Amino acid sequence: MNPIKRSLYWRILFLFCVANLLVLFLGALLTRGFIAYTTAVEINWAALAQDADQAYVDAGPAGLADWLARQRQQGIEASLFEHGQALLPIRLYPGMANRLPGWLAADRSFVLQPRPGLYVTMQQVTGSDGQPRQLLAMSRSHVRLRPQTREKIYLGVQLVLALLFIALVGWWVARSVARPVQALRRATRRMAEGELSARVGRQGGLAHDELAQLADDFDTMAGRIEALVAHDRGVLQDLSHELRSPLARLQLIVDLARRSASPADAAPYFQQAEQEIGRLDRMLGEMLALSRLEGQLPGMDDEQLDLTELVRGCLEQNRLEADARRIQLCMSAQESVRVPGNAMLIERALDNLLANAVKFSPTGGLVGVTVRTGHGYADITVRDHGPGVPESELALLFRPFYRGSNAARAEGHGLGLAIVQRVVQAHGGSIEVRNAEGGGLEIRLRLPLA
Repeated sequence: MNPIKRSLYWRILFLFCVANLLVLFLGALLTRGFIAYTTAVEINWAALAQDADQAYVDAGPAGLADWLARQRQQGIEASLFEHGQALLPIRLYPGMANRLPGWLAADRSFVLQPRPGLYVTMQQVTGSDGQPRQLLAMSRSHVRLRPQTREKIYLGVQLVLALLFIALVGWWVARSVARPVQALRRATRRMAEGELSARVGRQGGLAHDELAQLADDFDTMAGRIEALVAHDRGVLQDLSHELRSPLARLQLIVDLARRSASPADAAPYFQQAEQEIGRLDRMLGEMLALSRLEGQLPGMDDEQLDLTELVRGCLEQNRLEADARRIQLCMSAQESVRVPGNAMLIERALDNLLANAVKFSPTGGLVGVTVRTGHGYADITVRDHGPGVPESELALLFRPFYRGSNAARAEGHGLGLAIVQRVVQAHGGSIEVRNAEGGGLEIRLRLPLA
């Protein structure tokens, strides 16, 4: 990504621009104040007039011109007047030409400041030749500073202020960058030591730059890792607990078979052992599928699926068991409802729902399946007419190995609905479960349409 487009770049650039503007403003203000302060005690306008008159008396207009040239180098524009006429030309500021005759006629010395940053003086002087004259002098300050000296003072103040503000801005930027990086480092070290609850949190107040986004991404990653590890630990504990019973029964069956007097007596035990091994195989297969879905790694690519045909196929697979218990399977569906997804995973989820519905339905009951579309989603509703589920247990049905109070009516490991939920979530859908009116359980899957 182009660094110029990042907010952190613009924030640092903005701060340095503000620092430079402050340096320029305060530098000009301080320099001007310094010059104004020094001029108030260093200039002597009366002595300046005496010097000008003496230069004219000693060397005439040429001497006066040399003197004026030296004053101009120090920022003073001046000229001597005799009988109301300037002995050498002088450039007057706007508005002064009209007031000049009045100043000359006043026959007195004065210093004016017609506007900020401009000083005008009229000094009466009588030279050694006894001739009265007037000095008109103008200066932007009261100090005898050469322009080069003023520039050096100004540049010196600017340099000091620039170093000061750059140091302050640099310290603030370094601090604002170092704090989230240090927090990220501490959180990473804590996670490496096994503290999966470590988080960076929001650093730097209301900052929304790349470092804050990095901290948010780290917290999201840490939360995901913590959830996956906690889930895997929980599943491992549940699996260890669930494997105890079939393994204990298998051990007892093998022991009874070994003590049998003849192969004919041992045959029923071996048949039971085969059934227990089959249950263990199914449980481990379901656990493997659930683990793959939890890790969001189904291992297969998505394709365009005809959901109606998938539901019909699952109904046919469960029809044999339904017919054995005289359970009627009915379907109401729109034609050619297409969704993106993995056929094997969605078929497994539908098969688990239908198997559950048949398992908990009473003999001679009814299991209904509807497929509808609306608002960009496909809705699959599976409804049985069994005992339903207590309201307090509805939210727990999707927990691995959870078996409700009605679980004694049928065999199972409590993994079917957990697998269904993970399949739906992996396809960007949702699942809802509720007790239907008139009895039974109703489960609705919602999958995005193609």
